Amino acid sequence: MPKPTEIKLHSKSRVLEIVFDDGAHYRLPCEYLRVYSPSAEIRGHGPGQEVLQTGKEDVNINAIEPIGNYAVRLVFDDGHSTGLFTWDYLHELGANQEEYWQDYLQRLAKAGYRRREHGQG
Repeated sequence: MPKPTEIKLHSKSRVLEIVFDDGAHYRLPCEYLRVYSPSAEIRGHGPGQEVLQTGKEDVNINAIEPIGNYAVRLVFDDGHSTGLFTWDYLHELGANQEEYWQDYLQRLAKAGYRRREHGQG
């Protein structure tokens, strides 16, 4: 299981940068992390129970709390803080970022939600 060697929040650009000991290096937008939070309130309690998150374009991270040697809790500025992001899950989010992001955008479009770009609104 790859482990992070560096986790750095870039608050201004709303990006969490993660470097893993296997050489992987990801720049994950806070919005992406927020909408793919592993918490039950977002993922549901089984397949098909996911709750689509909207209006998260400008979300940021207020705190990164280590949980043992296997995860971090990300405290978002919209109050969400219940998801534990394991090293495996963060690595998965980085490795599949393009695919997952496109899936999110398609689900938003299907729901009739028009996503704002940062700074609009």
